[in-house]
Amino acid sequence: MLEHERRCFAAATGRDPAELQFRNLVDGVPALDLVVERGALLIGGAGDFSVAAPEHPFFEPTADLLRRLVRRRFPIFGSCFGYQLLVEALGGRVEHDPACREVGSFNVTLTDEGRRDELFGRLPERFVAQMGHLDRATELPPGVPNLATSRRCPHQALRVPEAPIWATQFHPELDHDTNLDRCVAYAKQYVAEDSDRPATPSPEASTILRHFLELAVDGGR
Repeated sequence: MLEHERRCFAAATGRDPAELQFRNLVDGVPALDLVVERGALLIGGAGDFSVAAPEHPFFEPTADLLRRLVRRRFPIFGSCFGYQLLVEALGGRVEHDPACREVGSFNVTLTDEGRRDELFGRLPERFVAQMGHLDRATELPPGVPNLATSRRCPHQALRVPEAPIWATQFHPELDHDTNLDRCVAYAKQYVAEDSDRPATPSPEASTILRHFLELAVDGGR
């Protein structure tokens, strides 16, 4: 799944994989200067870890790195675990809530703030997104608006005001096929036939990471 994650992010960003430097946080949190040299930070999923039970040594150093980058207004995009970690790092709350699990493909609706946002405003008001989570944000950090919602989870996306920093509970790096791969790999932890949805195409959500890099790194080209 580690290699799968790398392929998915490379494809969703539309970048040559050689442009992307991957780091497994289990092996150590990168230094601030190393991250800043790269131009942007993408934080993906973590099927074996939960922000609601931050027991691994990399949790707090990563949260501290995120806070320092936010103060610099450095470009960040967090997906699923990355979204939850950013929420906690900035003073919000994430809870383990299997009753509100979303595994498969679900409809997401933009809020008023989302429709006005320069990144999310490019999307239709309602679109399909790929999901795979048992934890969810129950409270966003102070002053951070919610950009999108779903029926089971009111908080689906955020942006740090006046900074090129976005994050989503859903997985914009996944499509129909790659989400099916995830469902198979994590079947024992995540899949429950009575509550999950078959994976369906999500073409609009799949544009988010490419547009993020255009806005935050390439100057809006």
